[in-house]
Amino acid sequence: MENDPSSHHSAAGNPDTGGPIDPHAPTAPHSDAAQRPLDAAERPMFDKPNLQLRDPDPYAFANRIRKLLVIGCVLACLAAAPFVARVVAYQVRRGQEVASYEVAKVALREYAPQLRAFEETSRMVAKATSPAVVRILRPSFTPDGVSGMPPGMMLEGQGSGFVVDKEGYVITNNHVVEGAQRLLVEFTNGEQSDASIVGRDPPTDLAVLKIDGGDLPTLEWADSDDLQMGDLVWAVGSPFGLENTISFGIVSSTSRRSGSGLTRYPYQEFFQSDAAVNPGNSGGPMVNMEGKVVGVNTMIVGEFFRGVSFSIPSNLAKEKYEQLREKGYIERGYLGMLPAEPSAAERRRLQLERGEGVMVTRRSARTPAAEAGLRNGDVILRWNDHKAVDPTLLSREIGSTAVGSEARVVVRRLENGEPVDKELTVRVGRHPYAQSQ
Repeated sequence: MENDPSSHHSAAGNPDTGGPIDPHAPTAPHSDAAQRPLDAAERPMFDKPNLQLRDPDPYAFANRIRKLLVIGCVLACLAAAPFVARVVAYQVRRGQEVASYEVAKVALREYAPQLRAFEETSRMVAKATSPAVVRILRPSFTPDGVSGMPPGMMLEGQGSGFVVDKEGYVITNNHVVEGAQRLLVEFTNGEQSDASIVGRDPPTDLAVLKIDGGDLPTLEWADSDDLQMGDLVWAVGSPFGLENTISFGIVSSTSRRSGSGLTRYPYQEFFQSDAAVNPGNSGGPMVNMEGKVVGVNTMIVGEFFRGVSFSIPSNLAKEKYEQLREKGYIERGYLGMLPAEPSAAERRRLQLERGEGVMVTRRSARTPAAEAGLRNGDVILRWNDHKAVDPTLLSREIGSTAVGSEARVVVRRLENGEPVDKELTVRVGRHPYAQSQ
């Protein structure tokens, strides 16, 4: 009986009854020991209450991580934006530069024939003018020496000029030769010749010299009235004593007269250019692309070239050259007053149109103007057949009127508070400067 298998099964059956386990029998409830929480020593090692997610939404943690990643990406993009913008801008500029470079290469190939033609024109201007442009030297003798130099000859000053007649007539500025003890004219080939002064005219700053002639190279005159802003011009001369120098520019402005504040005399007029003119260029020619003289280089603003230079128009220079060559001086008609442009208030008071009339100022006593009855404040409307619109042009008309002749002058003045036009007759006098030469 001890080895009966059924007895072993029943012993291992229901512990309460000792009989077999009925699979259909109801399960007995657990005891209090089975329901109580486990001690820390009995709890499984991975069962950590502090790591348990108590959020009822099982995806909340993942959503938070996702939001943090988005915020991080946005911040990273904001931080990297300036760098990326610089890189993009650089690449854009680089692309534009490369494109411009390629376009410029193609354009230069297309324009090269025209540029070569202009370059050749500039070369021809230099070759056509240089032989007739001279350097004018003012040597002086110092018997006791100067600044440690031994007694002998030293250079007092210098300038430029140009030959206008093959017999040896040279034009330059008056300020180049005024007061000189001796004058030497030097050509580009190194030949020198003593020069004498034929005539000077300080009011226009022009002078004519004479050297030994005989088939000398000359320059032709151009019509300066044809000059326009933007025209190409070349200045030829000896800046700082550097002979046979040429520079290039354009006409910046025309008709710089007494109203510009540049002139000392009412007879002066200049045109403005940006061709480089420096000390030593004075008296040299300003020429056009045909190599013809359009002006005489005379003045700059400041001690050295700053992009602005002034030249006497060729028509004015040619007129004075012919008079100086013939008489040695300029005989000008004279009234004895200073012409000026009326102010806006004076125009309203005398009912003048803009640009109409030239005002009489600084009228001197015992002069033709005083004897004819001209008063300070009168506005000249006409001088003979010349309509007065500019002080410089009126001064030239008065100056070119024959000395001793009578001229008809129409003026406007106030009488009893009303503007009235009157015609006067003036006997033209001789300018005192001409009498003193």
